[in-house]
Amino acid sequence: MQSLLKITVLIICVFLFENVFSQPEKNYQKAFNELNEMISGKQEINFKRAVFVTENAYFDNRFSYTEFCKTIDSYEFMCQKLMQSRELLYNEKDKEKMSAHAAIFTLMTDTIPIQIDSNKIAYHLPFSYDFDDISGNKEWSQMFVSKLLVTHKGNCHSLPYLYKIIAEELGEKAFLAYAPNHTYIKIQSKAYGWFNTELTSGMFPIDAWLMASGYIHLNSIQNGIYMDTLSEKQSIAACMVDLAHGYEKKIGISDGKFILSACDTALKYYPNFINALLVKAETKFQLLDKSENLTKEQFEKEKAELEQLYMKIHNLGYRQMPEKMYLEWLVSLKTESAKYQNTKLLNHNNK
Repeated sequence: MQSLLKITVLIICVFLFENVFSQPEKNYQKAFNELNEMISGKQEINFKRAVFVTENAYFDNRFSYTEFCKTIDSYEFMCQKLMQSRELLYNEKDKEKMSAHAAIFTLMTDTIPIQIDSNKIAYHLPFSYDFDDISGNKEWSQMFVSKLLVTHKGNCHSLPYLYKIIAEELGEKAFLAYAPNHTYIKIQSKAYGWFNTELTSGMFPIDAWLMASGYIHLNSIQNGIYMDTLSEKQSIAACMVDLAHGYEKKIGISDGKFILSACDTALKYYPNFINALLVKAETKFQLLDKSENLTKEQFEKEKAELEQLYMKIHNLGYRQMPEKMYLEWLVSLKTESAKYQNTKLLNHNNK
């Protein structure tokens, strides 16, 4: 009888381990596998899906992709109605494309009246910047599009991600781009060439202002780590590094294998991806710092590889931007950048 009880307890313990303790790792591995299928070309790239599976792994796969898509569909529908209800003051051949981008920009930065019936009008309110925990240090879901959809508050990570998702649902292209600690959107038009769309402030800052104000070293531009557009595969690489971040926030570094695998996969398709390099370096540093079983030769080898990694990061032009300075820079986007933005773009979406 006691033997049967011991076996029963053992089975329960194994069950709990497999279904409670190991489940987060399984969720993250499943998300990694799907992103890897996309980035390797085995599966069609779908940025909306990539963002969802990355965020849903953090939430233990509790949420429905169908419901996520329904919310996105509602914003796509609003953009289509905006495009139909007004005439864009723009005469180039890509007018339809620019009309779509003007609609997305309006959706995200302006109040839109919605006629419910003959006697009732509702209002879609603009998305706003959430200054609470801007880097997700306290709660990683602060960075999520899913959080943005629920609260209507986001940051420089979730706002451009949502813009890109809606643009692609409308059949248009919107490219992610990086500045230190920051993500924004770049769009190409026949009339204005490449221009920047800044969702945190609702502005179109020119490159010269970003370079002068944003802690951007010349080497970083030459090496393509800042102010360059991300390809479709590089955008999935960004989701891969987001997945690594989420794993570390939810589970911890553990043996480092998952995080390093995610970073190395991203770097395979985006060799100078500064975010992947930084996460890889930090992970290796922490593993080395707490290592106890390495021989002196192994330790020195790991240390040398880490030093080479930090040297590469420095040579690419990365310089750490303090969070306080970043917050000041965000505020300046609404003040100083008004002097250095493309004013034609501000006027081109009039009715």
